[in-house]
Amino acid sequence: MPRAVLVGVDLGLPNFDGELEELGLLAQTAGLEPAARITCKRKAPDAALFVGSGKADEIKLLAADVGATEILVDQSLSPAQQRNLERHMELPVNDRTLLILEIFAQRARSHEGKLQVELARLQYLSTRLVRRWSHLERQRGGIGTRGGPGETQIELDRRMIGEHIKRTKERLHKVKRQRQTQRRQRDRRDAFNISLVGYTNAGKSSLFNSLVNARAYAADQLFATLDTTTRQFYLGDAGRSVSLSDTVGFIRNLPHGLIDAFEATLQEAVDADVLLHVVDASNPNHPEQMKEVARVLADIGADKVPQILVFNKLDAIEIGHRPSHLEDVYELDGVPTHRLFVSARTGAGLDGLRRHLARLVLRPGTGAPAPAYSLGETEGADSLGTIAP
Repeated sequence: MPRAVLVGVDLGLPNFDGELEELGLLAQTAGLEPAARITCKRKAPDAALFVGSGKADEIKLLAADVGATEILVDQSLSPAQQRNLERHMELPVNDRTLLILEIFAQRARSHEGKLQVELARLQYLSTRLVRRWSHLERQRGGIGTRGGPGETQIELDRRMIGEHIKRTKERLHKVKRQRQTQRRQRDRRDAFNISLVGYTNAGKSSLFNSLVNARAYAADQLFATLDTTTRQFYLGDAGRSVSLSDTVGFIRNLPHGLIDAFEATLQEAVDADVLLHVVDASNPNHPEQMKEVARVLADIGADKVPQILVFNKLDAIEIGHRPSHLEDVYELDGVPTHRLFVSARTGAGLDGLRRHLARLVLRPGTGAPAPAYSLGETEGADSLGTIAP
């Protein structure tokens, strides 16, 4: 397995991952072995090398010591910074954005998913044409021209990528129209649509499988699921079937190109009657992950869709820290939101989730109704982002 050095730069922004744990998971998901980790503090990125020349020398020596073949930076690099670092390190240097794009390219299975990833990668590459390759030299016109300088290779590459982006967008537009047709058919059937959203590896696909008895791919890894899967399942308490969709997971600093490219897929969340916001209750950083999910939902226009918080992985919480009640109310951005604790692995709390969904279905047009109890009456309720004892 290729080895990589992980680099993080603390610019004083919130949620800096000092241990580079998430970048390490991304590297492993992409097929790289994290050989070493190094961090530094800066007031602002160095314009040329992002980390500064002294730290760049230190990283180069570290990479040689551990036998690394690649450098991964936990922030987004400008094209010039990436090119300068590669020349300085004499190794490939990639940023967080490209790493996520590579993972998406490996995991996409459906025709739509592959198109979406291809579009995002092309948009990313279109900004990287900064003479990083030796063949980018000025060419001259051939027979039949006036002999003046022809197009540079960089101009040819840019034009070729631009045409490819245009074709891919047209193909995605057709897919989007097909999805709109499918949604209209569901609307005519008066379907109640539920979408699973949440941070990557929160257990959305496992919960999906448990609710609908499906076999969608689920694994303890980042971005195990990229393609939206929709199934019908029957709610006995409501006496009818509902539609449940499993969508792609979100992550900190999710590239905007991916958000734009996955518009057709994420539209399932925008058009849903209710969102099941799945949270990894065993992760100590879940409050920050919830904020990141909220940011992406706002970006795609789904922040007004009623939500139910589903704190998953109850079985992974230490026994002494598990909640005394499996249902309570949580203040999400100042809005009292129904919260349920479940375990998709053991099935704990899933009956309560089904009963709550049935109550929503039986109250059409009201969105997520107020619970039968008030905040003051709820035992074990916690609005500070930590799990109640």
